[in-house]
Amino acid sequence: MHDTAVPAGSSGDLTIDVAGLTRVEGEGSLSLRVRNGTVEEAHLEIFEAPRYFERLVVGRTPDEVIDIVARICGICPIAYQMTAVHAFEHGLGIPIDPSVRALRRLLYCGEWIESHALHVYLLHLPDFLGYASALELAKDQRSTVEAGLTLKKAGNRILELVGGRAIHPVSVRVGGFSRTFRRSELASLRRPLAEALEIALRTVDLVAGLDTPDFSRSARLVALRHPDEYPMNEGRIVSTDGLDLAPTDWPVEFHEGQVAWSHALQSHDRQERPYLVGPAARLTLAAGQLHPLAAAALIQTGLAAEIRDNPYRSIVARAIELVDATAEALDIVDAYQAPDRAATRWTPGPASAAWATEAPRGLIFHAYELDERGLVAHAQIVPPTSQNQAAIEADLVDFAPRVLDLPKDQATHRIEQLVRSYDPCISCATHFLDLHVEDVS
Repeated sequence: MHDTAVPAGSSGDLTIDVAGLTRVEGEGSLSLRVRNGTVEEAHLEIFEAPRYFERLVVGRTPDEVIDIVARICGICPIAYQMTAVHAFEHGLGIPIDPSVRALRRLLYCGEWIESHALHVYLLHLPDFLGYASALELAKDQRSTVEAGLTLKKAGNRILELVGGRAIHPVSVRVGGFSRTFRRSELASLRRPLAEALEIALRTVDLVAGLDTPDFSRSARLVALRHPDEYPMNEGRIVSTDGLDLAPTDWPVEFHEGQVAWSHALQSHDRQERPYLVGPAARLTLAAGQLHPLAAAALIQTGLAAEIRDNPYRSIVARAIELVDATAEALDIVDAYQAPDRAATRWTPGPASAAWATEAPRGLIFHAYELDERGLVAHAQIVPPTSQNQAAIEADLVDFAPRVLDLPKDQATHRIEQLVRSYDPCISCATHFLDLHVEDVS
């Protein structure tokens, strides 16, 4: 990690402590080290106990794994289910009915809608509008918060119908679903999705006009890209510097490693460089596959370059993806034809299974080894936040000199706001940031 000079006049000994930050998912702390006027490093310290999901799935059948990994996250269970089910189906060579494929994209659209709505309106927007929380925002701008909740409810309705329930859905199975869905059932989603699309378009206008800190950096962005659709369940792993890999080949370019200050693994590329996944990476690398309504909204903002370079503009990227997900969900509902059967029949057996999909927060990768009985012998699960941690630290090193001369509360707010830009999902806890700035001169 490179050093960044602090502007002349910066205070020498500064400590900023923030306890109980509730607008991210997880518990941890951030430590900035300053030596002789230079910000040397930023450590995103994740100190929650490991939850051992990679061990919990060992000895389980693929269908059991799908139900278990959904418990990793209450906000993004579909990301874990979809990545696992695609891995098993690819490894075992199981063909999937096109209607089942469409249902899975609809289910993933539902998760994108509810997750992005949660982050934009309840977790991140208060930063820009000067409120400590969404509850405080609702006191003055009730209609704004209600719009976000309406969006989230539309996403949850998809999860409830297609997934079986909104939290930890239960209907996904290897080969398809546990039951078929009638066209009339999906038609019930049309009215809430049409309302959600109108709100999503207004959301783009709202967040594009926010006062954003002037901060630009050049990050290596990584995402899936598909020739015919905006990346979600399928695509190749690409980057802003020309990477092009099959979704099974994440380990060819990337790896996880332990750092001394965190219980969470961090990911780097083969040259030990950090990289960034998420909405900004997807828009930068796959904007050509956006739904026409989302593509038009992106053009109207004129912010494509800022979305690529300024992490504070990630809130605009999420709003664009809200338009994309709601518009595509409506298209799927209108075109849906029920499959002949709920799931393709398949035979358990040995296999190497791997896949990558796009969770709302970015690229997610799973790899499994199945033994002769078709049970999991080994598992690797790489969530988006672990891939972004090193990039977050690098960005904090670059950004911190801009705020160290500010009053403590203002400096803390700007740094918190930057961390929230990545929508980190560290665990299912509620507290995240305890900021300490240390001068070791």
